[in-house]
Amino acid sequence: MNQEELKKILPHRDNMLLVEEAELEEIPDGDGVKTVSHGRYTVKGDEFFLQGHFPGNPVVPGVILCEMMAQSSCLLFKDQMKEGYLTMFTGLKEVKFKNPVKPGDTLESTCEIIKSKPPFYFAKGKGYVDGKLCVQAEFSYALVKADK
Repeated sequence: MNQEELKKILPHRDNMLLVEEAELEEIPDGDGVKTVSHGRYTVKGDEFFLQGHFPGNPVVPGVILCEMMAQSSCLLFKDQMKEGYLTMFTGLKEVKFKNPVKPGDTLESTCEIIKSKPPFYFAKGKGYVDGKLCVQAEFSYALVKADK
């Protein structure tokens, strides 16, 4: 999926749409199949979140790395999303930052749902640059009706 296709699922827009491409993959898992999302975002260097983080040594803030993974993971429950509903973060846990992500890097995230109890969904994800682990986390969401 490209960004235009992602906009049909995600409510985010410029400057907060932090997935450039994404795809879903089905992987054999024991007797069944699990679905995994893969998202990509290339850090250009002119993003708003790099302006003061850190002058002379820009590093993508950890909260933005988590947002990138979370946006990618929303594809996993796109079929449950209805028009007029939003995905809202309800929690982050087990977050670990292993390596910095800098301008020119492409963060590739891999996420999967670990539990669902609608309207709540729980996922885990990892973000890599050139195969090197940079961030990992577990996150939870709620699907909520959007205020108009």
